[in-house]
Amino acid sequence: MERDPTVCVMGEDVGHYGGSYKVTKGMAEKFGDLRVLDTPIAENSFTGMGIGAAMSGLRPIIEGMNMGFLLLAFNQISNNCGMLHYTSGGQFKIPVVIRGPGGVGRQLGAEHSQRLESYFQSIPGIQMVACSTPYNAKGLMKAAIRSENPVILFEHVLLYNLKERIPDEEYICSLEEAEMVRPGEHVTILTYSRMRYHVMQAAKTLVNKGYDPEVIDIRSLKPFDLHTIGNSVRKTHRVLIVEECMRTGGIGASLTAAITENFHDYLDAPIICLSSQDVPTPYAGTLEEWTVVQPAQIVTAVEKLCQ
Repeated sequence: MERDPTVCVMGEDVGHYGGSYKVTKGMAEKFGDLRVLDTPIAENSFTGMGIGAAMSGLRPIIEGMNMGFLLLAFNQISNNCGMLHYTSGGQFKIPVVIRGPGGVGRQLGAEHSQRLESYFQSIPGIQMVACSTPYNAKGLMKAAIRSENPVILFEHVLLYNLKERIPDEEYICSLEEAEMVRPGEHVTILTYSRMRYHVMQAAKTLVNKGYDPEVIDIRSLKPFDLHTIGNSVRKTHRVLIVEECMRTGGIGASLTAAITENFHDYLDAPIICLSSQDVPTPYAGTLEEWTVVQPAQIVTAVEKLCQ
């Protein structure tokens, strides 16, 4: 925001309260109430306002207090945000970032535990990325703000407390590149967001059992980085997808289709996709855990793939 005066933030409680998860803490005092704009509880209205602001030359960052609330703005995101550049014949650009906390937290209930990447992936004209570390959260956010395309940035409610030393110098992360988290030879594990940590926990067990998994954080949910993914599939010949998204119509289903279409000849075993169960997320903690993929399931799936 210091670099570009056209960048502004809008959303519920983003101003003097600092955001529901304190992502915008201190920004209202620094940049003022017009650039850090508190909005009414009206997601469809302020999302439409942000898209209109982008059409007129600003670079708005629209925060959903919870990603589940952005379902109220689905019309604006799909019919306006994703399509206006095309339907205007290129007269308008929509350089807007839509971001907010989502995913399964700790007993937040069904409505506050949504994974909306499956909802938004079919909207033409929109890019989607998911951050998983402080380093790539900053790098992806800066890249999204500077992009001329509308970008949805998915943050996870359980990752805000992560700490990491990040460079003082300028850097950005590509919006279209996956991250190689752990090189390996036996199996390719594709994951993103919070499930990266479940996978890395499982990887420790797998290494102790003699397996050598390659772990890739896909980060770019749309489009997929098929170059990085393809190179890994050609090396390991086995693929496990681990996601928190729902099984039916989720990111894993789209990724399975893309790998099958492009790299089928390199596979020595069917792709396994571990996803959340197709049920509303229970409030009870024990039941909530059962609906989400756990490290032990990842270990079992790799053992099955490598038999």
